[in-house]
Amino acid sequence: MNNDSYHHAEAHAAPSIASPAPPRITDYDNGISAIDADYLRSGLAAIHLIVEGGKAALVDTGTSSSVAGVMRVLDKKNLAPEDVAYVFVTHIHLDHAGGAGEFMHCLPNAKLVVHPRGARHMADPARLISSAMAVYGEAEFKRMYGVIRPVDANRIIEAPDEFSLDFNGRPLLFLDTPGHARHHYCIFDKKSQSFFTGDTFGLSYREFDVDGMEFVFPTTTPVQFDPVAAHASIERIMSYHPTHAFLTHYGRIGHLPRHAGEMHDLIDAHVTIARKLRNAPDRHTALVEELGELLLRRVIAHGCKLPEEEIRDLLSLDVGLNAQGLAYWLDQADGG
Repeated sequence: MNNDSYHHAEAHAAPSIASPAPPRITDYDNGISAIDADYLRSGLAAIHLIVEGGKAALVDTGTSSSVAGVMRVLDKKNLAPEDVAYVFVTHIHLDHAGGAGEFMHCLPNAKLVVHPRGARHMADPARLISSAMAVYGEAEFKRMYGVIRPVDANRIIEAPDEFSLDFNGRPLLFLDTPGHARHHYCIFDKKSQSFFTGDTFGLSYREFDVDGMEFVFPTTTPVQFDPVAAHASIERIMSYHPTHAFLTHYGRIGHLPRHAGEMHDLIDAHVTIARKLRNAPDRHTALVEELGELLLRRVIAHGCKLPEEEIRDLLSLDVGLNAQGLAYWLDQADGG
């Protein structure tokens, strides 16, 4: 399996068909909005829009089926496709970058900014496509991801560690942040004193919010989970003393010192469970069961009052992916 091919999805699920109405949108301060990517379910994946002085940038893209909804949001905000200067993909998993080629086709002036390890796959997505088709089958792949267009290499900007970019007078800093994937960067936006973190700072679904306090947990998706790097990336993010993080899954969170501590604790808890079950019969099922119980207990302790079955349902996709990623990590030379 190509190490760049795994992504946040289930084989049996498919994004809903784009509706004529604008998608769910959450407007924050400093010209930042979260647009629902309409991927698998509402509230699962966000495309972040940054507007600065009449110019726009997108952070992550969802899939090709996300394009129409974002275009409607741009129109609603009196922005033309020509006003989008950049498309940033935090990493090249298909729920974050699957729509990049289609967006670039529709945004004539945009440049695509991608981690150096991911750039070749944006210019030639054949390996991403073939790897995903091998997992899901051609028909299911097309339902989930639609068309994945290549991006003209001349429109791609590689963002190595500490790459800086002036977005219409707004400074953005790109940091190499492995742990979830080796082709992952996070973006520090000085204006909002915030990071766009992709999956590096974990997942936080708004359904789990309790009195304004979020619940955050790590994603150990296959195939490049590295707990040592994940810890280091969280520490690096926190060294900038950010006020907020904008997560692709889903939207803006605060209380970052608390969440950083919980992320460190939960990464270690995931690793402990994985090592304990290294040689378990039917290891995947055992991992799913224990990880599901761990996160269920933590969500309930957080104060969430949703019925247990609803909590399990909201977590099920990520629990399954985390189990797969931990199994892959165990089977590597450095897996404990």
